[in-house]
Amino acid sequence: MSTAATAASKSGEPKPIPVPNGDFYLLVELLTEEERAVVKKVRTYMETKVRPIINKYWSDDAFPFELLPSFKELGIGGLGYEGYGCAGGSQKLFGYVAMELARTDASMCTFFGVHSGLAMGSIYLDGSEEQKQKWLPPMARFEKIGCFGLTEPLVGSGTAGGLTTTAKRDGDNWILNGQKRWIGNSPWCDISIIWARDVADNQVKGFIIENKTTPGFSVEKMEHKIALKVVQNGQITLTDVRVPEANRLQGGNSFRDTARVLRMTRYMVGWASTGIQMGAFEATLKYTQERSQFGKPIASFQMVQDMLAKMLANVTACQCLMLRLAQLDDEGKLSDHQAALAKAFCTAKSRETVAWGRELLGGNGILADYDVGRFFADAEALYSYEGTYQMQNLIIGKAITGHGAFV
Repeated sequence: MSTAATAASKSGEPKPIPVPNGDFYLLVELLTEEERAVVKKVRTYMETKVRPIINKYWSDDAFPFELLPSFKELGIGGLGYEGYGCAGGSQKLFGYVAMELARTDASMCTFFGVHSGLAMGSIYLDGSEEQKQKWLPPMARFEKIGCFGLTEPLVGSGTAGGLTTTAKRDGDNWILNGQKRWIGNSPWCDISIIWARDVADNQVKGFIIENKTTPGFSVEKMEHKIALKVVQNGQITLTDVRVPEANRLQGGNSFRDTARVLRMTRYMVGWASTGIQMGAFEATLKYTQERSQFGKPIASFQMVQDMLAKMLANVTACQCLMLRLAQLDDEGKLSDHQAALAKAFCTAKSRETVAWGRELLGGNGILADYDVGRFFADAEALYSYEGTYQMQNLIIGKAITGHGAFV
């Protein structure tokens, strides 16, 4: 038996090495039995279906479409939403599922978050009853995949007041012109939620666009990314795109309505970045248990154990923070600044945690084969998307000081 599987006891007999476990405080036990069953189902799927193939797809900058039929069977479309064929359940369960997805691969978590969180969330929160009845059931079944178009080539953090994509009313239709960039799922999905500035009142409004049948709507896949390579991001171009009034989100009439969606999904990024840390910690611990130098596992070295303990402390702190945030959301108390704090803190800690993991793997830390290099790269994307670290801190700063410091 290798040194990875055993350690010497005082009697000289080998003893089992602890199995890597990123849930040091046993927080999963706070879920109901039914919720734990869902989380277990997702973990089993990610371990058996995704982990064996994901590094190749990550390296090839490709999405594993072969997984979609089995992914649908998980029944997690519309987690946290009630009715309309959605999976329902608590926000705590939604968060744990996102964490489990990211624990194996952040790209699969992002695919799920864009579709179920941003696209479905826009319709669920800002759509009319008719729109919810029409779109949410097939989206919950993953028969229709969605994306969320807010960011633009020249507008990122300034979307609240600076969208250049315009919408002009023309009878029973709207005419949209502009571009969207970094839109996950857009090169292949079925519908896009597009946010545009109404030229009449200068307010942000949301629109549902059927990608494959709408003239003037085109998408170019973005290439050469160094992070979240499995997610297919696109640049959308809208040229005199005509959208019927029936496809305008009836409750999306200002950026305040857009922000309701972002509030929910922003803190989901906190769950995702926590999941990345779990995956990186567990992969790193396993590696140090198996890697021998100077005749013994490097996991037995003091400096290695110090870094592993710091990694685990970050993971556990983020898990506890996110759990409390989910409780607030389930109680209807979640605020923008609370979501901002979670996103900022967890993504910053994620960068720190995965960097320690990459360091402990030495040269192997830059190979996708060992998973940690993939987590290391993907953490960079999560740190920036859904609002940068600095923008989150300005949201927090305004809440705690009473003074807005935005430009």
